[in-house]
Amino acid sequence: MRLSVYLLIVLNITGTLLQRFNILDFWTNLFRPLPRVEKEGFVPDYTPKEGQEYDFIVIGAGSAGCVVANRLSEIPLWKVLLLEAGGNENFFSDIPIFAPFLSITPMNWGYTSDPEEKACRDLRGKVCYMPRGKVLGGSSVLNFLIYQRGHPEDYNDWARMGNEGWSYKEILPYFKKSENMKISYLNNSIFHGVGGYLDIDYGTYSTPLNDAFKKAGEELGYEWNDPNGEKVIGFSKPQATIRNGRRCSTSKAFLEPVRFRRNLRVSKYTTVTKILIDSITNVAKGVEFIKNGKRKRIFARKEVILSAGTFGSAQLLMLSGVGPEEHLKQLGINTIVNLPVGYNLQDHVTFSGNAFIVNTTNLCVNDLMAASPTSAALYMIGQGPLTIPGGAAGLAFTQTKYGKGLAEGRPDIELVMGAGSLAGDLFGIIRSMLGVTDQWYKEVYGSLSLRDRQNSFALNPILIRPRSVGRLTLHSANFTDQPKINPNYFNHPEDLQSLKEGVRFAQKIINTKAFQRYGTRLHDTPFPNCKDYRFDSEEYWECAIMQTSITLDHQVGTCKMGPSTDPTSVVSARLLVHGVKGLRVVDASIIPRIPASHTHAPVVMIAEKASDLIKQDWNMPIESIR
Repeated sequence: MRLSVYLLIVLNITGTLLQRFNILDFWTNLFRPLPRVEKEGFVPDYTPKEGQEYDFIVIGAGSAGCVVANRLSEIPLWKVLLLEAGGNENFFSDIPIFAPFLSITPMNWGYTSDPEEKACRDLRGKVCYMPRGKVLGGSSVLNFLIYQRGHPEDYNDWARMGNEGWSYKEILPYFKKSENMKISYLNNSIFHGVGGYLDIDYGTYSTPLNDAFKKAGEELGYEWNDPNGEKVIGFSKPQATIRNGRRCSTSKAFLEPVRFRRNLRVSKYTTVTKILIDSITNVAKGVEFIKNGKRKRIFARKEVILSAGTFGSAQLLMLSGVGPEEHLKQLGINTIVNLPVGYNLQDHVTFSGNAFIVNTTNLCVNDLMAASPTSAALYMIGQGPLTIPGGAAGLAFTQTKYGKGLAEGRPDIELVMGAGSLAGDLFGIIRSMLGVTDQWYKEVYGSLSLRDRQNSFALNPILIRPRSVGRLTLHSANFTDQPKINPNYFNHPEDLQSLKEGVRFAQKIINTKAFQRYGTRLHDTPFPNCKDYRFDSEEYWECAIMQTSITLDHQVGTCKMGPSTDPTSVVSARLLVHGVKGLRVVDASIIPRIPASHTHAPVVMIAEKASDLIKQDWNMPIESIR
């Protein structure tokens, strides 16, 4: 009862507070004093002592680390320690539609890219915001909850690159192992699992807009399908990591149920500064960390497992002497193993900023609806608009003319239908998450009436088959300095053209009878720095895309998996770091080529498979899966 009252109060006073205070300060201060909700699944904090030994030390309690800690601690003889720089989730992080808000709280590491030449041009500082989770559950707490795996050939590509054991046939059982599919018509699907730790379900809320989206797909010749099933191309309602209308992070799914295992310890607010590698034997011995202002060293009898994410894992490897020799030498870091750490950075980029207006009320979700007492009350019983996963109401996958070189059925563009739009961001929260300035917002949406802003939704195209590749490097040898991130968006010319096809795909959808029933129209005020081009021309969209395209938070690849004969690889197919004993990387950084997916599902799969690889390598039995 106390929590429901608190939610109602905060939701209803948010608008007033944000008008008076800096939005980032407001949300930071809101989350810091919020009493931690010590729910049934609260994970106890443990502080390791100097010099203690464990069989396995797992760095990072994120999408992968929570899974690995669970699975390794299934072996009673193994002593497992999980280290996490952040703290607990809370009541607000559970609310699915609140996903955009969490990026402007202390749960986010606060990474930003260096200024990009062809993306994020109109955003604050001309940099791309790169949210990554600093909390138990990691980025599974910050993400938009969408559970989507990609195309089978994405994984067959991994195997063709020399990664034995990573074909779709071989990794499908690991997707299924983690799942507890709650969507009734998929319970008996050969592509899904039941009884796993991770709940997969639909958000409970829908409006006639959802029905229009389905009918629009049918008008255009697309099937309404399961994008995690036999066919990816088509239209669907988002499958999401939701449990009873609330976010189901990997912390909730994999960590909380086993929090009292005697052989598992979790240390929160613990920042790892270095992996301890013997420079003579090249054996990873342990880690150095800081907690409560004290620096300590602890040791691993078997392995150190790095699950700090695409940015964090690459940064820690380089700080520990594993990385490009020339780069490390420039920073005064002694190179233990010369490997291409930080290269192969890949990401999905999405074009945000367009708003589609309808002539009917109660079709779209906006700030005022989300902040209403009715929405808060419905949420308490697992219903209402607050249960929409990250605000995403529909998904569509298609293959454009730039994807024709792919096998039939492999998409290169995804479209996410948002239940609301940036135009309806009356409180400024989404603007802060994206980095959109108030001035830009006023110039683009200032001409719209309050009614039109409230009755607007989004169709955001996503480049899910990028050709451009970036790089992550260190700013310095100091662990407190965030790495230098260069995503290199649109460096390959076909990437921009492909995303422009996504804009045209969105226009085809709103021009269907299903959407024209509601008088759907694209808001046609040009973006400020694109006024020299005729609105809706090819040149205009190329300009607009480069102004407000942002990350979908799917960064992968900086510790690429590949055989030792591949000079671009960092880890083997068993995820062991080349040239180092006792050190394994288990997270999105090992992905050699980004799948056409939302990357949370593949990362959980990677962690499930890695756990079995570790058990095999240490002669322990593994569960039979199929």
